[in-house]
Amino acid sequence: MTGLTRRRMAQALGGGSVLAALAARRGAAAPAPVKLGVLNDMSGVYADYQGIGSVIATRLAVADFGPDVAGRPIEVVFADHQNKPDIGAAIARSWLDREGVDVILDVPNSAVALAVADLCRQKNKVFIGSGAGTALLTGEKCAPTTVHWTYDTWSLAHSLGQAVVQHGGKKWFLLVADYVFGYDLEKSVAEAVNQAGGTVVGRVRHPLGTSDFSSYLVSAQASGADVLCLANAGDDTTTAIKQAAEFGINRRMTLVGPIVNVNVVVPVGLAEAQGMLAVTPFYWDLTPATRAFAERFAAQHPRHNMPNDMQAGCYAAALHYLKAVAKLGSAEDGAAVVAAMKAMPTDDPLFGKGIIRIDGRKIHPLYLMQVKRPDESRGPWDVFKEVAVIRAEDAYRPLAEGHCPLVAN
Repeated sequence: MTGLTRRRMAQALGGGSVLAALAARRGAAAPAPVKLGVLNDMSGVYADYQGIGSVIATRLAVADFGPDVAGRPIEVVFADHQNKPDIGAAIARSWLDREGVDVILDVPNSAVALAVADLCRQKNKVFIGSGAGTALLTGEKCAPTTVHWTYDTWSLAHSLGQAVVQHGGKKWFLLVADYVFGYDLEKSVAEAVNQAGGTVVGRVRHPLGTSDFSSYLVSAQASGADVLCLANAGDDTTTAIKQAAEFGINRRMTLVGPIVNVNVVVPVGLAEAQGMLAVTPFYWDLTPATRAFAERFAAQHPRHNMPNDMQAGCYAAALHYLKAVAKLGSAEDGAAVVAAMKAMPTDDPLFGKGIIRIDGRKIHPLYLMQVKRPDESRGPWDVFKEVAVIRAEDAYRPLAEGHCPLVAN
């Protein structure tokens, strides 16, 4: 259409109004996407435990929800925080200030999680911890923009400590990761063991990424404990289990791990990890729905891994977040989105029905699991058998004990 033809059409149909409408149509920008940012360890000790798997799980949630929400397309971005709070905070600040990220998910390494959660509070954007462990996120450091989805140090440590003491494990030795996450586990495990009638007879702390646990394991052997608790995570846990087997400790002591999942057991092997006790809120082979999700996840994973609980948490949390944004009609106000998440009962195929408490703690059952013997396993990822179910109402710290400022006294 020539300029002359446009002018004649405009005159015939009411002057400049049509030209203005055509110009507006040409100049109208597509709506900005609702951006979900997955921030975790992509290259270090937690890369297999969150890493690209958490990104895949989040993308599956978007695929199941639909391509858009509140009139905006949905986009998933991700980055590697390298287990460094300054790097994690810098990435988060860039996402929130310049790149339009609306929610930051996962964030293993509690020191990084606390820094990013505080930044999200300042910027009024949503923080959802799935890989993050510290119970401070729903305690003294709770915020109206924070949701803690999958697990925390209090829930796993207390559930495991009480269950193992009840099964006869009375004297404990703790091998503790030397940072905030490990301190939280250490404190919670000791509380649970003492409350259940057991005793912590010794403990040592090790740096993140330790390759040689021999001196720590010698201390454990000399302690007279009958339970060795690995209050660490990721490759640290895997390495500790392997070296404990080399020392023969797994034949003399019961190994337990609050943060033990399929990514810990598979590299170690059932022969060395058999009999180990753990608690988890998700296992890929629990139900037909978890198995169906696991098959989809494994098909997209570079090494065809099955999902663990923290990756499943990214799926479920992202799905519930998008439901809240849809109900609210906007992702702009992070505190309002979290309030909507708390007001809506949670319901997804991986964790089932649940709630998000006023302190931001997502509530669902935990499962006491035992690592199978090699002859019990049907395949490389068939590693756990269920020992007991810990009810949701029993699995998490009571509101009154968390000292969250959002909870009325």
